Amino acid sequence: MSRRDLYDIVVVGAGVVGATAALACARDGLRVALVEARPPAPWRAEAPDLRVYAFAPDNAALLDDLGVWRGVRESRAQPYRSMRVWDAGGGTPLAFDADAFARRELGWIVENALLVDRLWHALAPAGVDLHCPDRVAMLEQDATHATLQLESGLRVHARLVLAADGGDSQLRGLAGIETVTRDAGQSGLVAFVDHAHPHGDTCWQRFLPTGPLAFLPFAGHGGRRSSIVWTLPESEALRLRDVDESAFLNELERAFDGPPGPVQAVSKRVAFPLKRQLAEACVAGRVALLGDAAHVVHPLAGQGVNLGLRDVSSLRASLRGATRRGLEIGSASRLARWARTRRSENALAAHAFDGLNRVFSNEALVPTLLRGPAMGLVGRFPPITHALWRRAAGL
Repeated sequence: MSRRDLYDIVVVGAGVVGATAALACARDGLRVALVEARPPAPWRAEAPDLRVYAFAPDNAALLDDLGVWRGVRESRAQPYRSMRVWDAGGGTPLAFDADAFARRELGWIVENALLVDRLWHALAPAGVDLHCPDRVAMLEQDATHATLQLESGLRVHARLVLAADGGDSQLRGLAGIETVTRDAGQSGLVAFVDHAHPHGDTCWQRFLPTGPLAFLPFAGHGGRRSSIVWTLPESEALRLRDVDESAFLNELERAFDGPPGPVQAVSKRVAFPLKRQLAEACVAGRVALLGDAAHVVHPLAGQGVNLGLRDVSSLRASLRGATRRGLEIGSASRLARWARTRRSENALAAHAFDGLNRVFSNEALVPTLLRGPAMGLVGRFPPITHALWRRAAGL
């Protein structure tokens, strides 16, 4: 094998996390290839993606550094300036406001398809070699490099392979990494709705005994459109997915009982199962896991993609340090240090979100009586709310 046959980095999976990792490594002067099973469908403004993210400022800065964020914002990104969180059992709402944190916004609501589209179009100009459509069939590793046998018959060699192929990661399995999974027994129901009153650039979330219900502001439409994310027991989510529109809207309004007012549906409804899943290791030889391949968390805090992109930022810093010193980017000790840090942070986040969901998705008398007052107590201490937001924002 000649040096021309050896990539510095091969990324498997071209979702938001994988495409960002490939673009970041290429921008830093590394030789990069990206393997993806299918090209993404082009983003279309008239067909909004039901999968949206509450995008944090640190990750917006990462995409801005990669030359992608401006295109996302100019296409469709809804800034949110405040958040209101309250419990159906009563108590004072917990409030987060941009003005109190000396920020123009707390974050942005962005569609998954738009992010992927803008990242995808930046890859080839940055020098990333795309192998799509193609899949990994076999993984081999030795002391100097890893080799991926693709279904097309191509063999791809790299100093470091990044698995960003999702919660059901095939590459993670080929690397021999097991996962610990907890089925939440819940599903997330998502849809777009229009409402009578403007959202006011505000994210709203109400904790119900069945799970949290969030209204996330969406761009355009006079500020009267939101994305809903409703956590429910699996059977209930499927029922509400399939009931007629009038019945669904009546139950949604009764469950939320919030400021947007009367609602009307403007999209289909989709339900997806929820789970907590953590890989038992983030590294195996020269394979490192990123994003959902390493950790799947509950969506109640909107942190899934943010945690994945922080994996990328952290790994990028490690690789830059190695490159500056002329060191091996795939060295076991360097990868182990990165993996310890990321696994610790991601495990903490996953268990915290899972714990919050279990405490608030609970009809027992004592938790119901304590939740609202506890939330109000936190809200009366600005340093605590500021610290909570900075943690979520990655600042």
